[in-house]
Amino acid sequence: MEHEESHRFPRKKRRTRLCLIMGLCAVFSLVVILAISLGVALSHRLSSPSSESLKKTIIDKCEAFIQNNKSSSANDCQKIWSAFEQAFVGKDPCNVPMEAYDLLIHTVIQDPVCNRMLFWSKTKKIVHDFTEKTDCFLTLEDTLVGFVMNGLTWCGKEESNETFTTGCPGWTDCVNNTVRSFWNRASAAFADAACGDVTAMLNGSIATPFSPTSIFATIEVKRFKAAKMKSLSVVLVTKENEGTTCDDPSLKDLQKEIDPKLKYNCKAVPESKIQDCISQPDTACGACW
Repeated sequence: MEHEESHRFPRKKRRTRLCLIMGLCAVFSLVVILAISLGVALSHRLSSPSSESLKKTIIDKCEAFIQNNKSSSANDCQKIWSAFEQAFVGKDPCNVPMEAYDLLIHTVIQDPVCNRMLFWSKTKKIVHDFTEKTDCFLTLEDTLVGFVMNGLTWCGKEESNETFTTGCPGWTDCVNNTVRSFWNRASAAFADAACGDVTAMLNGSIATPFSPTSIFATIEVKRFKAAKMKSLSVVLVTKENEGTTCDDPSLKDLQKEIDPKLKYNCKAVPESKIQDCISQPDTACGACW
C-alpha cells in the first residue's frame, strides 16, 4: 500500500499540470482566433463598399440645396442618385468617359442664370469665398449638381454593383476616371448654359492665367456661344503691384478662342479689393472690380 500510495500523488500532479497547459493552450488559441477574426472584420470594414453612406450624403446634400433654393424644387433627389450611379457602377474606374454622365446632367433641372455666371481657373478659394458671401454671381459649384458632388470621391469596379469612396484613381492617374469625367461633363453643361454677360476670374499671380490645359480652356471656352452670350469679362486677380496684366500673351490666346462676335474685356483687380467685398457683402456687385 505504501508503494502504491507513493505513486498516486505524483500522477495527480502530472494530470493537473497537463490540464493547466491544455487550458492555457485553449485560451491562447481562442485569443488568436478572436484577434484574426477582428482583424479580418476591420479589414473588411475599411475596404468594404460604401454605397449606402455615399447615397445618404448625396441625397442629404441634394435635399438641403433644394430647401434653400426653391427654384430647384422640381428636382427629385432619388432620381438624381439613380442617374448618377448608373454612370460608373460596374465599370473600370479609369474608363468612364464624360458622356457617361449625360443622363445625370439631363435629370437635374437647373434654371438659367443669365448675366450672373462666373467661371474660374486657378482661383478656387477666392472665387468661392466671394460667391458664398455675396449674391452677385454663380459658379458651377453653386448649382445643384456642383454643390452636391463638390468635395466627394467615388468610383465603381468591374463586375461589382457597389460604389466605392476609397481606392479610387486620383485626378491625374487616368484621363477618364470617374471624378474627373464628372467635372468635365458638368463644366461642359455649365458652359453650354452661359448666357448674357459672362465673367471669368483668372489668376494673375501665375505665369499663364489662361492655361491651355485647364478645364476652362479645354472645355468651357470652347462651348461659349455668341448666340446666347453678349460678352466675356475677365477679372484678373493680382497681388499688390505684382503679377501679370491683361496684356499677357495667354489672354491674347483667350481672345482668339472666343467668337469674335462676343465683346471681350479684361480688368486686373487686386486680391485685396475682392477680399474687401467678401468682408463687406453688402457692397454693390459692380464696385468689386
